[in-house]
Amino acid sequence: MKDLAALWDYPQPHTQRFVVQAGDIDGLEHTNNTVYVKWCEQVAWSHSVALGLDLAVYQELDRAMAITRSEFDYLHASREGDAVVAATWIVDWDGKLTMNRRFQVIRVADGVTLLRAAMRFACIELSTGKPRRLPAAFADGYGPAVLDAP
Repeated sequence: MKDLAALWDYPQPHTQRFVVQAGDIDGLEHTNNTVYVKWCEQVAWSHSVALGLDLAVYQELDRAMAITRSEFDYLHASREGDAVVAATWIVDWDGKLTMNRRFQVIRVADGVTLLRAAMRFACIELSTGKPRRLPAAFADGYGPAVLDAP
């Protein structure tokens, strides 16, 4: 197993480990693309929860960060039984409405990057679905995690 610390695109990632399951495999005998999307969503949500912004807080504030754009670069395949680590970073935000995350998925056995992705999020009001300014609790939670991305 490789030490992944030097392989991340950005410092101090929030990570989550996954093992490719039989149900993740598609007709081409590798992990289906939608599984990578799910891993990215799960690690992003895990990061939010770790920053103190869970579903209960979202509901209490009537605010949420919703994906408005995503881009995925599938670089290499993974197969059933592969252990992978998905990482995320908040690379920038405008402090008012939007933030951008980056993602990287690495296969543990050989340190190969399988995927890089980016997602843009906008703050919405849960009750209406309309864009709304980031509440102070979001600035307090997400703000310290924002990187100064190159």
